[in-house]
Amino acid sequence: MKTRLTMLLFPVLLLLQVHYATAQQRYTISGYVKDQQNGESLIGISVSKAGTGLGTVTNEFGFYSLTLPAGEHEVQFSYVGYTSIKMNVSLKGNKTLDIKLEKSSSQLSTITVKGTKQEKAVNTLNTSINRLDIAQLKKMPTFMGEVDVLRSIQTLPGVNTVGEGASGFNVRGGAADENLILLDDAPVYNSTHMLGFFSVFNPDAVKSINLIKGGFPAEYGGRTSSVLDIRMKDGNNQNMTVNGGIGNIFSRLSIEGPLQKDQSSFIIAARRSYIDILMKPFLKGDMKDTKLNFYDVTAKVNFKLNKNNTLFASGYLGRDVFGFGTQVNMNWGNKTATVRWNHVFSNRLFLNVTTFYSNYDYSLDFNNESQKEAGEDNQRYKWTSNIINYGVKPALTYYINAHNSVHFGVQGLYYTFKPGTGTGEEGETSSVKELTQQHGLEAAAYIDHEWKPSSRFGVQYGVRFSAYQYLGKGTVYYYNDTTPGIRKTLIGTKQYGANELIKAYNYLEPRITARYALSDNHALKASYSRTTQYMHQLSNTASPTPLDIWTPSTNNVQPQVADQYTLGYVYDAPSNVYEISAEVFYKNMEHQLDYIDNANLQLNQLIEADLLPSHSRSYGLELMAKKEIGASTGWISYTLSRSERQTNGISKNEWFLNRYDRTHNLNIVFTHDFTKRSTFSANWVYASGTPGTFADSRLEFQDWDIPYNSTGKRNTYRLPAFHRLDISYTLKGKQLRRWKGEWVFSLYNVYARRNAYAIYFQQNKDDQSKKEAVRLSIIGSIIPGITYNFKF
Repeated sequence: MKTRLTMLLFPVLLLLQVHYATAQQRYTISGYVKDQQNGESLIGISVSKAGTGLGTVTNEFGFYSLTLPAGEHEVQFSYVGYTSIKMNVSLKGNKTLDIKLEKSSSQLSTITVKGTKQEKAVNTLNTSINRLDIAQLKKMPTFMGEVDVLRSIQTLPGVNTVGEGASGFNVRGGAADENLILLDDAPVYNSTHMLGFFSVFNPDAVKSINLIKGGFPAEYGGRTSSVLDIRMKDGNNQNMTVNGGIGNIFSRLSIEGPLQKDQSSFIIAARRSYIDILMKPFLKGDMKDTKLNFYDVTAKVNFKLNKNNTLFASGYLGRDVFGFGTQVNMNWGNKTATVRWNHVFSNRLFLNVTTFYSNYDYSLDFNNESQKEAGEDNQRYKWTSNIINYGVKPALTYYINAHNSVHFGVQGLYYTFKPGTGTGEEGETSSVKELTQQHGLEAAAYIDHEWKPSSRFGVQYGVRFSAYQYLGKGTVYYYNDTTPGIRKTLIGTKQYGANELIKAYNYLEPRITARYALSDNHALKASYSRTTQYMHQLSNTASPTPLDIWTPSTNNVQPQVADQYTLGYVYDAPSNVYEISAEVFYKNMEHQLDYIDNANLQLNQLIEADLLPSHSRSYGLELMAKKEIGASTGWISYTLSRSERQTNGISKNEWFLNRYDRTHNLNIVFTHDFTKRSTFSANWVYASGTPGTFADSRLEFQDWDIPYNSTGKRNTYRLPAFHRLDISYTLKGKQLRRWKGEWVFSLYNVYARRNAYAIYFQQNKDDQSKKEAVRLSIIGSIIPGITYNFKF
């Protein structure tokens, strides 16, 4: 292990030695790039020596560092939607240069178009990364006219969902729990409100959205399919502003402003739905106390302590409540907190230290008061569960020169799993069943080197070493091997003390991404990455629910491991208006979880006896064409893919399709600005139906028909194809002093398509001897929406 690690690090150490021997005549320009209007740091800004391939981009905190030979240089700062800045810089020593960019009056301006070359995809090393602009998201048509982050990323190639109302998304053939969703580096375990219709991310508080599907940088780990990295706004440090919106589902309000101009700022954003309030006059009887609402609050503050130190603190609190009268009540929610410290050691060495806390919990409550009213003992049952994380991430970037940079750091994450506590009451009698708490410690160290020896070729390679320890306190269970597909039998138990080591896993995760430019407008890219996942979601449904159980890797459950290979091509039109990309990928996944038939997942202390290790693979082609500049913008994405798995004891040990497999997935997103005040947008999606398992025969028992699958194979049928059209129209009002308002009118599912979420079978009411198939559609009609947004 030590020899392999040394071999991987040797090129980095060699380059550092070369640098020290040749750096006497080179100096560094460094600083921050921010928005002139609100002081927000700008991510991904191109900083380059004009007319050359020497350049860099700002990091996620707006910091850049560019080392050039001593002498005179013309340095250019550019970004789509901002007016480029060119300035002459005389380098006789290291220089700190903070820049503020002004938003361009028109994205068609010549200077803006020319200034985007360095940060276009054809010039970056990244593969399989999609960056979404929040301004573009706000133009897209969505459910009930509300901007939604998760619905937007589902229009990208390689991303799909099992249907409307699904609370998760799938990336390149992976399960929903294989996506690492980060809000300011804190993990979010349930990213949706209202069972999947809205995301938990308030768009008024979001600054950037990055979806990484492959070619993972070494700093990311813990999931095998994707990373959705969402960064919150820092807050306007120039002026106090208020944003808000009033819709027919929920309303939102955000306030941001300076605590001390140019030095510190804050933002607080809140949302609350009121469907239950609007429905209340129409509900009677047992339904009159129905609850259906959600709320969330997002907040952040930052302080520039001095020129080298900045402190950030952010947090999120959200909850969903769903209940039918007093008989059935569910609620679930996330809490996160993040504290970050940025420190600039020198013009070339940047440090970010992040600590975070995350807590996801849910409860389910059944209360049968009708028995009490009838003079019988009241029956009640309540089930609660949660998962808590504490983490720390020190990360450093060393900018060697314009051709080389090194990223390295360590990470630690402590898990506490509370799988479930069930409390039953009948009259004065009560009983409690509590599953054993589980604890885990995940640690990692990583380093990668980004090397661009010429404008044609670049490579980023590195390694991540991750270690995981399954810890006590608790009872550990041991099972024997049985016939595959049959519940294992318990053969023994053992007690472990608090933080006592039960099982340890260690993995080396190499990563490499390379780019070769065929010309100024054409480039080939390739990547390989290995990722490891130490936690798992237990769900026997195609779409995760808020009540699904999370479990760590244990002595009986091995970590998931994925190897992914990607080859891509990127073309940028000479005008920089159009971009076309194509990628093929192959992903091999080991130790995924499957279940025996009729597995019992709820409050089952011996749940591991029902789990089966599974081997999966996915492969496909992703195409995307987009236009970002001009009156008409948008993109077309298409994915041709296959996702399948093989599990001993299931489907006759043969490969079968994953429930979330979709052969074809096409999305067309179009936006047109008629004038500066009016915008039309449309989104059309088409996707192959998801696989399903249906009975092909029946058993008769005492006049009862029991559906039966005689083949013993899973997912041999497909649901009908999914397609839907959404449109919206935005009309901006005239600005009255500082007040800006706009109306958003939307139609969701324009031609009222009844897309099948599932199909089940029942006896025909008119002829009991016949069976009929019933299509379950979550939404089968046109859904209008209207929202009024304001800002002052």
